[in-house]
Parts: sequence; structure tokens; C-alpha cells
Amino acid sequence: MTDAAASDVLGRIAAALERMSPPPQSEPDFQVASAFVWHTEPDRLEPVEKVARVGLPLLVGIDRSRDTLLANTRQFAAGMPANNALLWGARGMGKSSLVKAIHGEVQQDFADLKIIEIQREDLPYIGRCLNILRRAEARFILFCDDLSFSHDDAHYKSLKAVLDGGIEGRPDNVVLYATSNRRHLMPRDMIENERSSAINPAEAVEEKVSLSDRFGLWLGFHPCSQDEYLAMIRGYCDAYGVDVSEAELRAEAIEWQATRGARSGRVAWQFFTDLAGRKGVRLG
Repeated sequence: MTDAAASDVLGRIAAALERMSPPPQSEPDFQVASAFVWHTEPDRLEPVEKVARVGLPLLVGIDRSRDTLLANTRQFAAGMPANNALLWGARGMGKSSLVKAIHGEVQQDFADLKIIEIQREDLPYIGRCLNILRRAEARFILFCDDLSFSHDDAHYKSLKAVLDGGIEGRPDNVVLYATSNRRHLMPRDMIENERSSAINPAEAVEEKVSLSDRFGLWLGFHPCSQDEYLAMIRGYCDAYGVDVSEAELRAEAIEWQATRGARSGRVAWQFFTDLAGRKGVRLG
């Protein structure tokens, strides 16, 4: 092959590779929305036009967690030091709803406060997201819902980039809020199994368990009482204009939770959704 032919082949290969490779991503415009979702392949922050959230006053029975997280978020939005937060405990008790509601509340006073949702599966790429956020002027709540780790899951190592920040440190304009049903982000039986079978039981699970210690705030969520459950539903009825008597609401709501075998904020909303539909009230 002549030099000219070889040069032509190399040129065509280079052109083909250039067409195959994605163009460099432009810097996101954080003014177009208050909420974004982080995606990979390619890396991008997609704006969310309307966040699925309920108003903060409608979240009943979690007053202490609400007040603590609200104060922490206001500090952060004002440019003051703030802690990462782990919201853990009973399922369906408003952990993720509280994060979204507080962002909506605080964002009314601090327009540059943004919330970015990241999936647990994308944690290995969190460093690339942080590099984008580090260069921005806005302030960001990085939100990871339903966070937990299995026995052979190494994703927790990537999370340390957010909690500890490595050599660069966590960006001053980023704070992490995560929710989990597990206080230590891993099943209790897995902790006990590793402690019983490892050569050094104390070190076997310390690395994973200590991850939860890196959250400055631990906010516990516990099953609600029947009065709190009914108060949640009454609050929804008043907020959305559903006309129902106390006797009817109480009888039907208690029957609903009995058939579900559970009582929580999620069950309260599911009952209210059914009630609103039967009463002909739209929730959109």
C-alpha cells in the first residue's frame, strides 16, 4: 500500500471514529428548571418541568424530622455550612416526599436552590456529575431515593465521593439527601452473617456500616398512629376540596388500612386517591 493510500485509509478511519463518538456535552442551563435528573451514556442533566410533590403542611406526624431538615436546607440555601442527611425508617412514611416538599418550600425564597435526582445504579459516575455542579453558580441538593446495598455491591464506594469528597473535597454548593428503609444502608442479616463468618468480624462490615456514619443528620421515620393516619387523610380532603363527613371518613379509612395490613402516609394517600375519585374530585 502506498503512503497516499495508507493516509487515505487512516483519514477515513479517523472520520468514522469521530462520527461515532458523541459530541462534547454543553454546560447545562440551570435557569430552565428547579429540578433535574442525572443520566449517563451520555452524561446529562435533564430538567424536570413539574416535580411530583405534596405541600409541606400536608406531611403529618413527622414534625421533628421536618423541622430539622428544613433548618438544614435553609442554612445550605443561604450559603452557610450544612450536613448531608440520611432519612431512614418505615416505608411509606414520607421520606422522599419530605425532601421534595422542603426543596419546594425553600426554593420559594432561594431561587438558585436546585434538586438533582440520581439513581443508585448511577453512583459509580457521581464524580462526573459533581464536576459539572462544582462549576455552577447555583446550589444543589443531590437526592438519592431508596438507597441500600447488597452483599457484593461496591456502589457504596462511589458514594464516598459525595460524603467525604476525596482529595478535592465535596463541592461547597452540593449537599446529599438520601432515603433508605435501613439505618445502616444494608440488611441486618447480612451484617450478622459477615460478622459470624469473617476472620475479623469487627472489620468485616465496618466499611459499609460506617458509610451511614458519614451523614451528619440521621432522621428516623416510624409507623404512624391511627389518629395521625386519619389526620393525614383529613388534611388531603381539606386541601383538595373533598367533602366527606368525619364518620364516613373514619369508617372507610380504617377499613382501607385493615385490608392493606398497614398504616402509613402512603396508604393514607392511596385511600384519599380512591375517595377523591369516588367523589368526582380531580387532583391534577
